[in-house]
Amino acid sequence: MHLRLSDQELATLVEMVSLAANVASWNQKETADEQVAAFETLESKILETAARSGLGDWIEFDEESQRFRVKQEREEQLFYHECYDEFRNESFWDELAVRLSDRDLARAIGFKAWENLSEEDRRTKTAAWEKRYWEEFSKRGVDRIVVVTPPGEG
Repeated sequence: MHLRLSDQELATLVEMVSLAANVASWNQKETADEQVAAFETLESKILETAARSGLGDWIEFDEESQRFRVKQEREEQLFYHECYDEFRNESFWDELAVRLSDRDLARAIGFKAWENLSEEDRRTKTAAWEKRYWEEFSKRGVDRIVVVTPPGEG
């Protein structure tokens, strides 16, 4: 297969595959190793081709991983890096709000009743808690989050 890409399209493709490989690398399941490796291999192949096609100042070969990668100083200037950081940030706050809200619901109705709810029912019942957590985190981040150790555990 042959693709004809403009310089801008090639740059966009480099960013897209690098973003996908970065996101895939967060998958720590043993069953994902093969697919993560496939993403990384394809990324390296596309980056190698891009380096020979005019983006050599963007790309370097990493001896340790034996793969091509976007140079770190260049990566920090690219849109995909901004997307990746934003994705990680939003995912963190979203997951934290959902988990704390689920914990609060389980405490309120009991774990057995919570377990019997569908995901959709949980989200409906936790909407107010999630909103409260989002407002808290938006204003103060983690500044007021405290872990309370039960008596006798430390």
